[in-house]
Amino acid sequence: GDAETTRARLRRGLAAKRASGAAKVLGMSTTRRAAVVAIVVCALAFTIAVPLRTYLSQRTEVREQQAQQAQLQQEVAQLQGRKAELSDPAQIEAEARRRLRYVKPGETPYIVQLPEDKAPDAAAPAGQQPAVGSSWYENLWNQVSGG
Repeated sequence: GDAETTRARLRRGLAAKRASGAAKVLGMSTTRRAAVVAIVVCALAFTIAVPLRTYLSQRTEVREQQAQQAQLQQEVAQLQGRKAELSDPAQIEAEARRRLRYVKPGETPYIVQLPEDKAPDAAAPAGQQPAVGSSWYENLWNQVSGG
């Protein structure tokens, strides 16, 4: 009995000393405690700052990519509409007549030149007038070669 109570007292005493040692460590002065808290907060801030910045920049980049994707999808829709238009032979004929000035055999083409339109001869410098009767590629070659 007596030996057991002594042992129990020793155990309680050791536990109390350990607890008081822990209390001394935790019961630091307020300056030290504030410094430790500041260091922990700074460490947490630095740990969280980099992933947070990466997350925010990636979220912005995702928004930009989604906007670009929407714009490209709109362009694709326009181009598919244009492709559907050009699959119609009547539309191709109208484009050829308008842009390339094609005419069907037997038709007489007329080009109406309005006063505000410049004549092609007036647009060229005086020294480089195209030779009469020469083809367009000869005129181009003469302009490029300077002759």
